[in-house]
Amino acid sequence: MRWHDAAPEGHVTSAGHIDDSRPVVPLPKSDNGSVKSFRKELWFEVPGRRAFLNITSEVQTCLRESGVRGGLVLVNAMHITASVFINDDEPGLHADYEKWLEKLAPHAPTSQYLHNRTGEDNADAHLKRTIMGREVVAAITNGKLDFGQWEQIFYGEFDGQRNKRVLVKIIGE
Repeated sequence: MRWHDAAPEGHVTSAGHIDDSRPVVPLPKSDNGSVKSFRKELWFEVPGRRAFLNITSEVQTCLRESGVRGGLVLVNAMHITASVFINDDEPGLHADYEKWLEKLAPHAPTSQYLHNRTGEDNADAHLKRTIMGREVVAAITNGKLDFGQWEQIFYGEFDGQRNKRVLVKIIGE
């Protein structure tokens, strides 16, 4: 059985893509009530090659739309040259990231990477994504992200200038 064979009728397209027109789907009941599942894609296109975008407000909007008061939220980049991470929204830190990542995986010369022999020039972006991470999971308490004082969710783009998506998946009660 493939994963989508057991999905509710109409929830998965013939191509195997999830139809998110039904964002809140009740799951089996827990001891405390009905568990909900919410899915939404956020789309981003940055004008340059690299950027860090604070997407906390977009995730909070998804949380309000979900109606979940307690549970977990998964936020992950759906592209292999982008990242999602949690940290402080401070411009100096973002500049430090840029400098540090460029030291670890410099863009140029592009000939230093075997991957770029495929005709691509983005091997550094793949490495930067690996360093910064694919996703974050955060707790939801009383309908809010359960964060420390300075924590924010960021989308990190390392090979921009085209549309890319971030998946927000919320599960809870």
